Amino acid sequence: MVYFEDLEVGLAASFGRYEVTREEVLAFAASYDPQPFHLSDEAAAQTHFGRISASGWHTCAMTMRMLVDNITERKQAGLGSPGLDELRWHRPVYPGDVLRVESELLSKKQSQSRPEMGSFQSAVRVYNQDNVMVMSMKSIGLIRVRGD
Repeated sequence: MVYFEDLEVGLAASFGRYEVTREEVLAFAASYDPQPFHLSDEAAAQTHFGRISASGWHTCAMTMRMLVDNITERKQAGLGSPGLDELRWHRPVYPGDVLRVESELLSKKQSQSRPEMGSFQSAVRVYNQDNVMVMSMKSIGLIRVRGD
């Protein structure tokens, strides 16, 4: 199990593989972001996207899946997250793209009011199959303290 004490500031990781499908892009958009350029080839062709693109919120959800898979694989003693900062969508994500994540641990701090937990901040960058950054954010995670 990975605890607060095991986290090393500066540690970088690359992980995940998420294939973006047209069906998933359309289903997510229909449920959560029903803007025409996410739902219609004709409407998308009239925009700077040029074709149907994934919602930025869908990109966040796909990223979250890769993050959780990585946390589960590493058996991290995670306790959720109070939020994130500096979310940016740099480039559109299209059906057929294959996404991956790179992260770097920026800082960590043990809680003074709840010493059984700590928090950490990571720079998270999402790239497509052409190594073009499509999204970035700073995530804040909560994690158990082992208490050696």
